[in-house]
Amino acid sequence: MTSALLLTAGLGTRLDPITRLVAKGAVPLGDQTLVEHVIAWLRREGVRDIVLNLHHQPESIAAVVGDGAHLGVHARYSWEQPILGSAGGPRHAMPLVASDPMLIVNGDTLCSLPLAPMIEAHARSGADVTMAVVRNPAPDHYNGIVMDDERRIQGFVPRGQAHGTWHFIGVQIAAASVFADLPDGVPMETVAGIYREFIESGARRLFAWPVSLPFIDVGTPADYLRAALAAAPPDALNVIVNGASIDPTAQLSHSLVWPGAVIGPNVTLDECIVAGAVTVPAVFTASRAVIVPASIAREGDRTTVKNGTATFAL
Repeated sequence: MTSALLLTAGLGTRLDPITRLVAKGAVPLGDQTLVEHVIAWLRREGVRDIVLNLHHQPESIAAVVGDGAHLGVHARYSWEQPILGSAGGPRHAMPLVASDPMLIVNGDTLCSLPLAPMIEAHARSGADVTMAVVRNPAPDHYNGIVMDDERRIQGFVPRGQAHGTWHFIGVQIAAASVFADLPDGVPMETVAGIYREFIESGARRLFAWPVSLPFIDVGTPADYLRAALAAAPPDALNVIVNGASIDPTAQLSHSLVWPGAVIGPNVTLDECIVAGAVTVPAVFTASRAVIVPASIAREGDRTTVKNGTATFAL
């Protein structure tokens, strides 16, 4: 399987206010963006043709990926207006995806899953859909999947009720026929929609592919900061992306600073994200905060706006 659909159209609402600046896939993790890290993994697994769906802040993804040549892949785009969801998106992208079954990958999760064994297991099982899962590491935070001893998915349960379940890590293989009969251009979901219907009706066979490996979910700003620090060299105290300017008197700890950001004299930051072309003024102090340009603040935000900055709780 040498082609994949990479889902990058989402609004990234959990990552607000950062996704007011760029799409989630375009956030930097060190000197590469999230989408570049995902594409690098796909390329290592032999995927060379990638379709990315786009809706929110699409130019920020396209500017990073382009035609994919510099990343060793061939990239094309499926444009969505309105946003079509986790089922409507694959339906709309079907004419561009060169394989059946389709490899579908969420654009907000980092993992190093070996694809070949999963692809082989999918073919042997006769499944319509195979979803990669791990033991649910945070059942009060993540929804869960229930499966039987033969890996058949029996149902989906909400977080808070997901103890003893499995967690979907955003990699799946699906027959094109799963989406072929859906109306094009109509928003639809998989886990929250058609997959539940398949289980209830028995119309499709959904299987799980259980694995034991680390994964990083870039969901909330706190998740994003942890992911950036985890992707950094082991001895790195902070992640300062090329293009950031830090005054030598500033004191930063466990923080992430984007390109274009300027950190002034005697600034103290602990567990902070400084995102966008923002200047953090002298003697500024913050802990567990997201600091962005004041220009993106909105009426009703819970934020402190001062000296050109807007500060949100992490």
